[in-house]
Formats: sequence, structure tokens, C-alpha cells
Amino acid sequence: MERIVTGPATAASPPLGTPFPASALPDVAGLLDGVPRQRELPAPAAAPAQAAAPAQAAAPAPAAARPAFRPWHLLPSPARTPFTFAYAAVLAGTSLFAAYAAPGLVQMLYQDSSTDVAHLVRTPVLVLLASALWIAGGVVSPYAVGFVLVLTALERRIGGARAACVFLTGHVLATLATEVPVGLAVLFGHLPATSLHRLDYGISFGVAASVGALAGLLAPWARWPLLALVAGLLVNDLIAFQDPMTNWGHLIALGLGIAGWPLVRRWRLPALSPVSV
Repeated sequence: MERIVTGPATAASPPLGTPFPASALPDVAGLLDGVPRQRELPAPAAAPAQAAAPAQAAAPAPAAARPAFRPWHLLPSPARTPFTFAYAAVLAGTSLFAAYAAPGLVQMLYQDSSTDVAHLVRTPVLVLLASALWIAGGVVSPYAVGFVLVLTALERRIGGARAACVFLTGHVLATLATEVPVGLAVLFGHLPATSLHRLDYGISFGVAASVGALAGLLAPWARWPLLALVAGLLVNDLIAFQDPMTNWGHLIALGLGIAGWPLVRRWRLPALSPVSV
């Protein structure tokens, strides 16, 4: 049992339970002078992350995986190549019409769309556009296959509007380069007047120019064999001498596409298509 000692309260003593004022406590600071104190050590500085963990060489960022090639990447689609897809649909429609419509009607439309000298003098813009709506030989023509493959690859690399610009430039300039000399030859009496009404329509000049432009965007191992193959076929047609004006137009259009390499290379889109050809 705890023993409690009580005594009479004096005037100097505070009542029981009253806390002692701080001034009444003895000064013990001087009593501790002789007691050895524990020296406080400074807190260790945070070590840099490089010192805490062994330095590791920064691993190179993994290269972006190249999208896998799929055969249908060679064909146009409304999302990735809208210009080629829409144009191919129009050409398919006109080819089906030419195959099943009355031959007389088809021949009349061909003649009205012809980019001969007579039509170029009267309605140049109309016939230059109308002549590009037909495929000579229909959908089984080599130029139809070339159109789909070449324009798809070209549009994936430079965009639809620029691919259309390349195609139309080749179509228009090669047409003028072949028809203007015919008009001058008739004017100076070197050709008969019937040469002013040549039947000239189709997409072959635009396709040839697109091949030349596309070659400038390919790697050298694909560029030069492609140009050698196409140029060889065109020269062989010219040697056959069956339609020299058209054959010269094909070579001129191919040269126009090649001459546009500096421009189409500046037009190249940042993200290339997985299609390699």
C-alpha cells in the first residue's frame, strides 16, 4: 500500500494538487555538465540513384516493328488509298459499259473523248479529262493492272492528291507532246488533214508517268530493274512501229515521272506503307 505523508500546510507551501511553477524547480542544467553527452551524428545524405545501384548502360529503345506484308496491301482501299480506289471504280464502270453497250454508242463516246488535235483545239479541258475515263483494252489490259498496282503504291507514299497530280501531269503533258507536233505537221503539209482526227484515249500516259515517279521512291535494288523492264517494253513497242505517236508518248510520260523525282521525294509521307513495292 502506498504510504501518503501529510503535514500541516504552511503559508509558503502551495495547496495540495497545485502544480509547481517553473521558477520553483531547481536548476539542474549545471548538474549535467559533468555527464558525457552522446554526440549527434549528422543524417546521412541521400545517395544518388547512380551510386545506390550499379550503373547500367541505357538500353537502346526497341525499333518499331515493321508491319507484316499482306498481299491485299497491293490493292487500293477506300481508307488508305481513296483516290486510287475511287478512280479504279470509275474505270471498272466505264469498262463494263464498253463491254456490254452497243458498239456504235461506245465508238461514238470514244471519238468524242479522243484527245486528237481537232478536239484539243475546241474543248481541251473536257477531252483531256474524258479521255482518262477509258481503258484501251478494258480491265484485262496490262495498263489496267499497272494502274492498280502502281497508283496504289504511289498513293501510299505521297498521298492521294499528289498521286493524282503525278498521274494527270503525265497524262496531259505527254498528250500535248504528241498531238502538238501532229498539228504542226498538218499545218506545214507533212501529214494529211485526217491526222487531226486520230483516235487517242486511255490512261496509259498517266500510268507510265506514275511508274517513273514511283521508281524514284523505291530502293535501288527495286528501282533500276523496274525502270529497265518498263523502258524495255516501251522501246520494243516503238521499234514495232505500229503506233509510233502513242509509243513516243509512253516514253515521254515515263521520262516526266523520272524528272519529278526531286519533287516526289519531298512529298514522301513520314510514315511509309508496309508495302515494299
